[in-house]
Amino acid sequence: MTDTDVETRGTRLPRALTPFRHPAYRRLAVALVLATFAGGVWVVGLVWEVIRLGGGPAQLSLVSTAGAVGVLLPALLGGVVADRVPQKVILLGVAMTELACMGLVAAFSVTDLTRLWQLAVVAFVIGAAMAFYYPAYSAWLPALVPEEDLLAVNGFEGMIRPTIGQALGPAVAGVVVGIASPGAALTVAALSSLGGLVALSTVPLTPVRRDADRGPTSVLHDLREGFAYMVRTPWLLATLIFASLMVFLIMGPLEVLLPFLIKDRLGGGPGDHAVVLAAFGIGGAVGSMTVASLRLPRRYLTWMNLMWGFGCVPFAVMGIATAVWQLVVAAFVLGVFFSAPMVIWGTLLQRRVPPHLLGRVSSLDFFVSVSLMPISMAVAGPVSEAIGLRTTFLIAGTVPALVAVVAIVAARLPQDEIAHPLD
Repeated sequence: MTDTDVETRGTRLPRALTPFRHPAYRRLAVALVLATFAGGVWVVGLVWEVIRLGGGPAQLSLVSTAGAVGVLLPALLGGVVADRVPQKVILLGVAMTELACMGLVAAFSVTDLTRLWQLAVVAFVIGAAMAFYYPAYSAWLPALVPEEDLLAVNGFEGMIRPTIGQALGPAVAGVVVGIASPGAALTVAALSSLGGLVALSTVPLTPVRRDADRGPTSVLHDLREGFAYMVRTPWLLATLIFASLMVFLIMGPLEVLLPFLIKDRLGGGPGDHAVVLAAFGIGGAVGSMTVASLRLPRRYLTWMNLMWGFGCVPFAVMGIATAVWQLVVAAFVLGVFFSAPMVIWGTLLQRRVPPHLLGRVSSLDFFVSVSLMPISMAVAGPVSEAIGLRTTFLIAGTVPALVAVVAIVAARLPQDEIAHPLD
């Protein structure tokens, strides 16, 4: 079937699959699937490589924190670059960096030369690369697909990331670690990353979308302009502040404590960890595709923040779980309510933020959302040792709901969404 055939028949596709009418996006989707799979395998392989070296929660916190700091430091610069440099060029650079890092760690692991500091350095470098990926990718999408397909694009990608990155990738990694070694899983991640790089190279290059009336500006001017837009836009500022607090409360338990909750309290192993992550991913896919298949809710800001806040309640269930299957159910529900609002959020940014500011606003979104992540990763282990796993997970499961309600009321989000309908 030719590209023209698919575009001609595009009207027959379900709403959530309409982006595939566009040949450029089909190629980008292949690259996304392969890169996302590589990332899912990498995360689990890295965790069990730390454990293979005799590491515990503190050592895993060190590696995770290094990655989070790497993301944080250049995050604002990533948006400026995304609004100045063709986004495909940026994404190719990110893909090559990830491939080099994954391949290096895989080689170290297979030859038994891995040291903990090496994993921390590589995690930092990959994190720094990802700081350029998100704003570039977000700014590129509206140049590849029309506005009416953006909700479907975000929904499809909201399905791909949890299904492939949090379900299939971790599941494959768990199996490979179980029957072979962490090094074998890391090798699978590197090979998948190579495939993603090749697919990405086939996507057409598009020009940067800039305001035609704008002359040359400095990096500092561009940073100030993006920051000023965020501060004077209440729905954006309130949601980002809420998101940063939510990330602080949940990322430490999810990334650092969950593997040890499974291993030490429930007697599980890599396979059980992979199943829990897979349930989280499948839940995310269900939530994303459901939102993408429907019209945007009229109260899109209210629903988005409430789903994120009250969707964290399953963390409280994880803290009192007595069997792995209970973690699986909780992770599925968590995935649904974590990914569904992301579809609304991505569409909201792409439709309400001026095109020439989208890269910088996306980087501010990335920066503010993850600004407290390194602290969350760093304190998760010590806090759980001081107050216990159950209490730590209980806090992660209840406080975000309260913060969400405060954000909605304080920023007058109901009035804003009625004054600015998206559907």
